[in-house]
Amino acid sequence: MQTIRIRTSSTDGAERARPGPARDLSPLLAGAATAVGGLGAILALVDSDSPLRGPFTLFFLLTAPAVAIAAALGGLAPLGRVLTALAGSVVVNMLVAQGMLATHRWSWRGGIVAVTAISALLLLLVWVRRRPGRTATGRTP
Repeated sequence: MQTIRIRTSSTDGAERARPGPARDLSPLLAGAATAVGGLGAILALVDSDSPLRGPFTLFFLLTAPAVAIAAALGGLAPLGRVLTALAGSVVVNMLVAQGMLATHRWSWRGGIVAVTAISALLLLLVWVRRRPGRTATGRTP
């Protein structure tokens, strides 16, 4: 079995390896959050009677737009990025609900699909903007 070690630099410039428990858990937490949110959307769309449907769907409706907005706000400080992304998430959800009510097309399934589509579109735009191989002017060489 292989031991994973993370190299850190000390103040004197020498690199030392730290053992596993001090690893960064961000990717693991991001994966768990994605699984919970995706499961919430699926449980809601198939109209499951699970008691986890409500909390997981609410988690999805708050985090999907928040992640997409946070990805677009790469230059902000972490706390500012989190607060702005959560506020933007609430705004996206309210605009979807208001738009559906104004056009007399309200449905909870339609709302989940609309929020998913808007979040995916935002993430796609961020991905296209940050694609490798592009120059500073945005033109490919």
